[in-house]
Amino acid sequence: MALLAGAALAAGLMCLLFVFRLYSVVKSGPQQQPGSAGPVSVLVVAGSGGHTTEILRLMGSLSAAYSPRHYVVADTDRMSEDKICNFEKSRKQSGSESQFSICRIPRSREVHQSWCSSVLSTLRALRLSLPLVFTLRPDMVLCNGPGTCVPLCAAGLLLGIVGIKKVLLVYVESLCRVETLSLSGTILYPLADLFFVQWSSLRDRYPQSIFLGRIV
Repeated sequence: MALLAGAALAAGLMCLLFVFRLYSVVKSGPQQQPGSAGPVSVLVVAGSGGHTTEILRLMGSLSAAYSPRHYVVADTDRMSEDKICNFEKSRKQSGSESQFSICRIPRSREVHQSWCSSVLSTLRALRLSLPLVFTLRPDMVLCNGPGTCVPLCAAGLLLGIVGIKKVLLVYVESLCRVETLSLSGTILYPLADLFFVQWSSLRDRYPQSIFLGRIV
Protein backbone atom coordinates (compact mmCIF):
# COMPACT_ATOMS: atom_id res chain seq x y z
CA MET A 1 0.00 0.00 0.00
CA ALA A 2 2.78 2.37 0.94
CA LEU A 3 4.54 1.53 -2.33
CA LEU A 4 1.44 2.43 -4.37
CA ALA A 5 1.03 5.67 -2.44
CA GLY A 6 4.66 6.56 -3.09
CA ALA A 7 4.30 5.80 -6.80
CA ALA A 8 1.15 7.91 -7.00
CA LEU A 9 2.88 10.78 -5.22
CA ALA A 10 5.87 10.55 -7.57
CA ALA A 11 3.57 10.50 -10.60
CA GLY A 12 1.69 13.53 -9.26
CA LEU A 13 4.90 15.44 -8.72
CA MET A 14 6.08 14.59 -12.24
CA CYS A 15 2.79 15.85 -13.67
CA LEU A 16 3.07 19.07 -11.67
CA LEU A 17 6.65 19.54 -12.84
CA PHE A 18 5.61 18.98 -16.45
CA VAL A 19 2.73 21.47 -16.18
CA PHE A 20 5.00 24.05 -14.54
CA ARG A 21 7.64 23.59 -17.23
CA LEU A 22 5.01 23.84 -19.98
CA TYR A 23 3.65 27.03 -18.42
CA SER A 24 7.12 28.58 -18.18
CA VAL A 25 7.90 27.72 -21.83
CA VAL A 26 4.60 29.13 -23.10
CA LYS A 27 4.87 32.32 -21.05
CA SER A 28 8.57 32.95 -21.74
CA GLY A 29 7.89 34.31 -25.23
CA PRO A 30 10.54 35.05 -27.86
CA GLN A 31 13.85 36.28 -26.50
CA GLN A 32 14.37 38.43 -29.60
CA GLN A 33 12.55 39.43 -32.75
CA PRO A 34 12.74 36.80 -35.52
CA GLY A 35 15.41 37.71 -38.04
CA SER A 36 17.13 40.24 -35.78
CA ALA A 37 20.07 37.94 -35.10
CA GLY A 38 20.66 36.16 -38.41
CA PRO A 39 18.74 33.55 -40.38
CA VAL A 40 15.59 32.01 -38.95
CA SER A 41 15.01 28.32 -39.58
CA VAL A 42 11.26 28.03 -40.07
CA LEU A 43 9.05 24.95 -40.17
CA VAL A 44 6.02 25.75 -42.33
CA VAL A 45 2.92 23.59 -41.99
CA ALA A 46 1.02 23.33 -45.27
CA GLY A 47 -2.52 22.00 -45.32
CA SER A 48 -4.49 21.07 -48.38
CA GLY A 49 -6.28 23.47 -50.72
CA GLY A 50 -6.82 26.95 -49.27
CA HIS A 51 -4.51 26.44 -46.29
CA THR A 52 -1.50 25.93 -48.56
CA THR A 53 -2.46 28.88 -50.77
CA GLU A 54 -2.73 31.19 -47.75
CA ILE A 55 0.50 30.04 -46.10
CA LEU A 56 2.45 30.50 -49.35
CA ARG A 57 1.08 34.03 -49.73
CA LEU A 58 2.32 34.70 -46.22
CA MET A 59 5.71 33.17 -46.99
CA GLY A 60 5.97 35.41 -50.05
CA SER A 61 5.88 38.47 -47.80
CA LEU A 62 8.71 37.27 -45.55
CA SER A 63 12.31 38.29 -46.11
CA ALA A 64 15.19 36.04 -47.13
CA ALA A 65 16.20 35.89 -43.46
CA TYR A 66 13.60 33.14 -43.00
CA SER A 67 15.78 30.32 -44.26
CA PRO A 68 16.05 27.39 -44.45
CA ARG A 69 12.35 26.70 -44.91
CA HIS A 70 11.13 23.23 -43.99
CA TYR A 71 7.66 22.58 -45.36
CA VAL A 72 5.59 19.80 -43.81
CA VAL A 73 2.67 18.33 -45.73
CA ALA A 74 0.33 15.43 -45.13
CA ASP A 75 1.42 12.19 -46.74
CA THR A 76 -1.78 12.07 -48.82
CA ASP A 77 -1.45 15.65 -50.11
CA ARG A 78 0.26 15.72 -53.51
CA MET A 79 -1.12 19.05 -54.66
CA SER A 80 0.54 21.05 -51.88
CA GLU A 81 3.98 19.70 -52.80
CA ASP A 82 3.54 20.96 -56.38
CA LYS A 83 2.44 24.39 -55.12
CA ILE A 84 5.45 24.62 -52.80
CA CYS A 85 7.91 23.65 -55.53
CA ASN A 86 6.42 26.24 -57.90
CA PHE A 87 6.54 28.87 -55.16
CA GLU A 88 10.20 28.19 -54.35
CA LYS A 89 11.05 28.13 -58.06
CA SER A 90 9.55 31.59 -58.46
CA ARG A 91 11.55 32.85 -55.46
CA LYS A 92 14.73 31.54 -57.04
CA GLN A 93 13.93 33.23 -60.34
CA SER A 94 13.36 36.53 -58.53
CA GLY A 95 16.85 36.31 -57.04
CA SER A 96 15.98 35.07 -53.55
CA GLU A 97 17.91 32.16 -52.11
CA SER A 98 15.84 28.99 -52.34
CA GLN A 99 16.92 26.75 -49.48
CA PHE A 100 14.02 24.49 -48.58
CA SER A 101 12.93 20.93 -47.92
CA ILE A 102 9.60 19.12 -47.97
CA CYS A 103 8.74 16.57 -45.29
CA ARG A 104 5.69 14.38 -44.86
CA ILE A 105 3.75 13.15 -41.86
CA PRO A 106 0.33 11.44 -41.61
CA ARG A 107 -2.75 13.63 -41.35
CA SER A 108 -4.07 14.15 -37.84
CA ARG A 109 -7.62 13.97 -39.13
CA GLU A 110 -9.13 13.32 -42.53
CA VAL A 111 -12.30 15.10 -43.64
CA HIS A 112 -15.39 13.45 -42.06
CA GLN A 113 -13.18 11.20 -39.91
CA SER A 114 -14.78 10.24 -36.59
CA TRP A 115 -13.51 11.92 -33.43
CA CYS A 116 -12.61 8.60 -31.80
CA SER A 117 -10.36 7.51 -34.63
CA SER A 118 -8.97 11.06 -34.85
CA VAL A 119 -7.33 10.57 -31.45
CA LEU A 120 -5.41 7.56 -32.74
CA SER A 121 -4.39 9.24 -36.00
CA THR A 122 -3.24 12.35 -34.10
CA LEU A 123 -1.10 10.22 -31.78
CA ARG A 124 0.41 8.53 -34.83
CA ALA A 125 1.15 11.92 -36.37
CA LEU A 126 2.72 13.06 -33.09
CA ARG A 127 4.92 9.96 -32.98
CA LEU A 128 6.37 10.89 -36.38
CA SER A 129 6.44 14.64 -35.67
CA LEU A 130 8.71 14.28 -32.65
CA PRO A 131 11.80 12.89 -34.45
CA LEU A 132 11.25 15.30 -37.35
CA VAL A 133 11.12 18.42 -35.16
CA PHE A 134 13.91 17.21 -32.88
CA THR A 135 16.11 16.64 -35.94
CA LEU A 136 15.34 19.95 -37.69
CA ARG A 137 15.24 22.02 -34.48
CA PRO A 138 13.55 25.01 -36.15
CA ASP A 139 13.59 28.47 -34.65
CA MET A 140 9.94 28.96 -35.56
CA VAL A 141 6.86 26.94 -36.46
CA LEU A 142 4.47 28.80 -38.77
CA CYS A 143 0.97 27.43 -39.36
CA ASN A 144 -2.53 28.53 -40.30
CA GLY A 145 -4.98 25.88 -39.25
CA PRO A 146 -4.55 22.42 -40.80
CA GLY A 147 -4.88 19.62 -38.26
CA THR A 148 -1.35 18.52 -39.07
CA CYS A 149 -0.02 21.59 -37.25
CA VAL A 150 -1.17 20.43 -33.79
CA PRO A 151 1.30 17.53 -33.33
CA LEU A 152 4.09 19.61 -34.89
CA CYS A 153 3.46 22.48 -32.48
CA ALA A 154 3.33 19.98 -29.60
CA ALA A 155 6.73 18.66 -30.67
CA GLY A 156 8.05 22.24 -30.83
CA LEU A 157 6.80 22.88 -27.31
CA LEU A 158 8.49 19.71 -26.13
CA LEU A 159 11.84 21.02 -27.40
CA GLY A 160 11.47 23.86 -24.93
CA ILE A 161 10.14 21.70 -22.11
CA VAL A 162 13.18 19.42 -22.20
CA GLY A 163 15.47 22.44 -22.40
CA ILE A 164 16.87 21.99 -25.91
CA LYS A 165 15.66 25.29 -27.37
CA LYS A 166 12.74 27.68 -27.34
CA VAL A 167 10.72 27.31 -30.55
CA LEU A 168 8.56 30.29 -31.51
CA LEU A 169 5.02 29.17 -32.34
CA VAL A 170 3.28 31.51 -34.79
CA TYR A 171 -0.33 30.81 -35.71
CA VAL A 172 -2.26 32.73 -38.37
CA GLU A 173 -5.96 31.88 -38.36
CA SER A 174 -7.40 31.24 -41.79
CA LEU A 175 -9.17 34.10 -43.54
CA CYS A 176 -12.36 32.05 -43.73
CA ARG A 177 -12.71 32.04 -39.92
CA VAL A 178 -14.81 35.12 -39.20
CA GLU A 179 -16.73 34.48 -35.98
CA THR A 180 -15.07 31.46 -34.34
CA LEU A 181 -11.66 29.83 -34.33
CA SER A 182 -10.96 26.57 -36.09
CA LEU A 183 -10.39 23.47 -33.97
CA SER A 184 -6.62 23.84 -34.43
CA GLY A 185 -6.84 27.50 -33.50
CA THR A 186 -8.85 26.72 -30.37
CA ILE A 187 -6.22 24.20 -29.26
CA LEU A 188 -3.23 26.42 -30.02
CA TYR A 189 -4.66 29.79 -28.88
CA PRO A 190 -3.34 29.45 -25.29
CA LEU A 191 -0.03 27.94 -26.46
CA ALA A 192 1.10 30.07 -29.41
CA ASP A 193 3.63 32.87 -28.89
CA LEU A 194 2.00 34.95 -31.62
CA PHE A 195 -1.62 34.33 -32.63
CA PHE A 196 -2.94 36.35 -35.56
CA VAL A 197 -6.55 36.72 -36.65
CA GLN A 198 -7.79 38.45 -39.79
CA TRP A 199 -11.17 39.71 -38.63
CA SER A 200 -11.84 42.25 -35.87
CA SER A 201 -14.78 40.15 -34.65
CA LEU A 202 -12.32 37.40 -33.69
CA ARG A 203 -10.04 39.90 -31.98
CA ASP A 204 -12.98 40.99 -29.82
CA ARG A 205 -13.73 37.41 -28.79
CA TYR A 206 -10.11 36.37 -28.26
CA PRO A 207 -8.28 39.29 -26.60
CA GLN A 208 -4.85 37.63 -26.64
CA SER A 209 -4.89 37.47 -30.44
CA ILE A 210 -3.30 40.04 -32.76
CA PHE A 211 -5.42 41.74 -35.43
CA LEU A 212 -3.57 43.36 -38.31
CA GLY A 213 -6.32 43.18 -40.91
CA ARG A 214 -6.10 40.85 -43.86
CA ILE A 215 -2.53 39.55 -44.10
CA VAL A 216 -2.91 36.74 -46.67
